Amino acid sequence: MFKFAGKILSLTAAALLTTTAIGSAQSMDELVAAAKAEGQLTTIALPHDWCGYGDVIAGFKAKYPEITINELNPDAGSSDEVEAIKANKDNKGPQAPDVVDVGLSYGPQMKAEGLIQPYKVSTWDSIPDNAKDAEGYWYGDYYGVLAFQVNKDLVPNPPEDWADLLKDEYKNAVSLAGDPRASAQAIMSVYAAGLANGAEGGEAAAKAGLDFFRELNAKGNFVPVIGKTATLAQGQTPILIWWDYNALSGRDTLNGNPPVDVVVPKSGVVAGVYVQAISAYAPHPNAAKLWMEYLYSDEGQLAWLKGYCHPVRFNDLARQGKIPQEMLDKLPPAAAYEKAVFPTLEEQSASKDVITKQWDSVVGANVQ
Repeated sequence: MFKFAGKILSLTAAALLTTTAIGSAQSMDELVAAAKAEGQLTTIALPHDWCGYGDVIAGFKAKYPEITINELNPDAGSSDEVEAIKANKDNKGPQAPDVVDVGLSYGPQMKAEGLIQPYKVSTWDSIPDNAKDAEGYWYGDYYGVLAFQVNKDLVPNPPEDWADLLKDEYKNAVSLAGDPRASAQAIMSVYAAGLANGAEGGEAAAKAGLDFFRELNAKGNFVPVIGKTATLAQGQTPILIWWDYNALSGRDTLNGNPPVDVVVPKSGVVAGVYVQAISAYAPHPNAAKLWMEYLYSDEGQLAWLKGYCHPVRFNDLARQGKIPQEMLDKLPPAAAYEKAVFPTLEEQSASKDVITKQWDSVVGANVQ
């Protein structure tokens, strides 16, 4: 089980220096100047309604107006981000991402393939050791649990657990928020269904999850559409499985039209950590490092929390009394997370391999 535990070291004056990819040090003033000189940052796969990214991006722009943010393909999945780096190794143009935000299992994979470069932010010591690469190639940013977002106008009796999704009343209603052949969020949704069906984890949970979705598809309950808040509101995907922070943000966006329930299932409660990394081929490496500094600052971390994501420095911020009470009050009760399981990197890797390769043959639903 992945736990955010262990000693959190206090920051020192030395933290005012940032470690660059080649191991030298530059002050924040020097980094800001270099980033402004580059004048641009290219991101990918950051929809504004995901984890409060709209406010995060706006906050960075307000702080550094000299840097233009070029946003590529907001609805891309983690695999798409990896491919974008590979496809643009020799391209310094606007299609080459500087930074990525991917599922946990993709961090080690990208490091092994030489696709990312190391960089340690000034708040490095307050990121739990088991949520980051020791050399600084990737680092956890936020986490949440998989939940059901339900359009109550169309589904008056929301499902309480994974098994409920197989009920006849949910015909043509259940969808994923990504393609299980490419999206970390969708892959973990399949994995969670497997855990809820009694599998222990890893490859076994992946196979059980595929069997569950095969049955869901055969019954006609599964909708092979990549769901969003808009498709849920329109009735195309009345029950949407995705991270709780997306579901809660979507609930707020709809503001009762239609009314929405967000249900953390009784079993198979899977928590997922996403990670940040800088492309080894980043056209704007200093802007990328400054972006990371902003994300892992108190301001950036609280912007994620405002978007219902638990930032990786949550415990550190709470210990220092830096989290506004009104922000805490909007989060689901702690009891909903008591059964949460954080799959290990090994479990995620094994399940990703099984699900991405066998989805077509086992489930046979072309999600798009």
